[in-house]
Amino acid sequence: MKVSMDNQFRIFDLRIPILHRQPTIDNRQSSMRGSVLLMTVFVIAFLSALAMGMLQMNTEEIQIVQNQMFSAEAIATAEAGLNDAFSEIRANASWNAGFTNKAFNGGSYTVDVNGFTITSTGTSSQGFVGRVEADITIGSSSPYVIRIDHLRINE
Repeated sequence: MKVSMDNQFRIFDLRIPILHRQPTIDNRQSSMRGSVLLMTVFVIAFLSALAMGMLQMNTEEIQIVQNQMFSAEAIATAEAGLNDAFSEIRANASWNAGFTNKAFNGGSYTVDVNGFTITSTGTSSQGFVGRVEADITIGSSSPYVIRIDHLRINE
């Protein structure tokens, strides 16, 4: 510490010498640990984003499979309506009354008979709709044999 006496004022020079340290092994390791920590955070963020994307894709695939399953259920319900109509026609070849919203398997079906064309519309319990239409030929004696000439599904 230096003291100077100018004009009756005492000025103290309180400069503290700054020590410049050369990087030591401890400083380099601390710096490397910080870099490793930063890289670890980025890797975890990337893996988290990747996992969330895969979960989203799996959720969409599950929804697609469920829609396919419910659609197949609606078609099966429509086929049940067609088979019910065939049963009525086997007993009475002139039957053409059809069915309206007949309950089946948690859903329902509606059957329309228009000459030799039978249309059955099935609705699944989840509201999906399937349609089956058959052009038929009816045999000449009881029990009447039914031949399906043309079958259309969801057309």
